[in-house]
Amino acid sequence: MGEFFPPALAFEGTIFEFNRISIVRLIAAVVLSLAFWLVARRATLVPGRAQNIAEMGLDFVRVNIAEEVLGKVKARPFVPLLTMMFFAIFAMNITGVLPLLNIASTSVVAVPLLLAVVAWVAFIYAGVKAHGPVGFVRGSLFPAGVPWPIYIVLAPIELISTFILRPATLTIRLMANMLAGHLLLVLFFGLTNYLFVEASGALKAVSVLTFGAAFAFTLFEIFIAALQAYIFTLLTAVYINLSQEAH
Repeated sequence: MGEFFPPALAFEGTIFEFNRISIVRLIAAVVLSLAFWLVARRATLVPGRAQNIAEMGLDFVRVNIAEEVLGKVKARPFVPLLTMMFFAIFAMNITGVLPLLNIASTSVVAVPLLLAVVAWVAFIYAGVKAHGPVGFVRGSLFPAGVPWPIYIVLAPIELISTFILRPATLTIRLMANMLAGHLLLVLFFGLTNYLFVEASGALKAVSVLTFGAAFAFTLFEIFIAALQAYIFTLLTAVYINLSQEAH
C-alpha cells in the first residue's frame, strides 16, 4: 500500500506536493498531448495509419458515447469535454501496466475526484442552460406528477442522489478499480518472484502458474483501463442528458 503514498520530491506538505505518481501523471499527459499534436500536425486528406487510429478513437467517443446518449445536436458542445475525459482517463489508467511506470495515476483519489468535479460542473451547467437555475433545481428535486406529500421524502433523496452521490460514485468507481488492479498485479508478480527465487523444490514449478496468472491479469488490466474510461465518460454523458431532459 505504500506505493500509493510515495515520498514527496518537492513541496512536501502542500497542495502542490510532487511525488512519483505526479511524475507518472505528467508523463501520461505529455505523451497523450504530444501524440495527438503530431497526428494533427501531419493530418492529410487520405489518412495514414496513425491518423486513422486517432480518428477512429475520436469517432468512437463522438458517435458511440456523445451522439448515442445526447443526440447529434445536443452532443456537439460536449464532444470536446467527453473526448478529453475518455482519453485522459485511459492514458492515466494504462500507466499501471507500462514498464518503469507501473502504477495507474488514477489509483489515488486526486485525479478521479478532479474528473468527477468536472463531470458535476458539466451536468449542472447543461441543466441550468436548458431550464434556468430555478427550473433545473425544481425539476431535479420536485419531479412532476408526484403527490405533494411524497416530496418531503423524495426531495432530500433526489438532492443527495443528484448532487452528491453522482460525483462520489464516479470517483470511487474509477479509483477502486485501478487500485484493486494494481494490488492484484503486485500480488501475483511478487508471489512469482518469491516462488522462483526463494522457494525450493516443487514450489518453484508453482511460479509458472502464478506468472501465468500475472500475465492474464495484466491483459485484464488493459481491458479494465479502457472499460473504466468508457464507463466514466458514458455516465458523464448520461448525467448531462438527464439534466437537459425534463423529468
